Amino acid sequence: MDFIFIEELRVEAQVGIYPRERAAAQTVELNLTFGVPDAAAERDDIADTIDYAQVIARIREELAVRHFNLIETLGEFVVALLFNEFDAPWVKLRIAKIGVMKGVRRVGVFIQRGRDGRALGPE
Repeated sequence: MDFIFIEELRVEAQVGIYPRERAAAQTVELNLTFGVPDAAAERDDIADTIDYAQVIARIREELAVRHFNLIETLGEFVVALLFNEFDAPWVKLRIAKIGVMKGVRRVGVFIQRGRDGRALGPE
């Protein structure tokens, strides 16, 4: 299996339970790796792979209109989006809120799993 990665994708999102987090959108940073069919490289055709531009657009579109209480729920939503809309066989996601607390660069979650729920793929 081949993999596409997207690093340091910054998106404005409504996420959090504290009043300061609910008052305005905040920047979240996503690092994604997802499996793609081997046919993409074999045939050199975008139709045989997952178009990362479409993935980025869908994430931005969805996070612009939704509110999540927990970063964990936001992460699970993004993983489900890749499985359900893009048919990714495997996803690794690291998502973090940036600068939410004094003296803390990032707070986030890491999710890694295959469609069957098992943690597979590159380390």
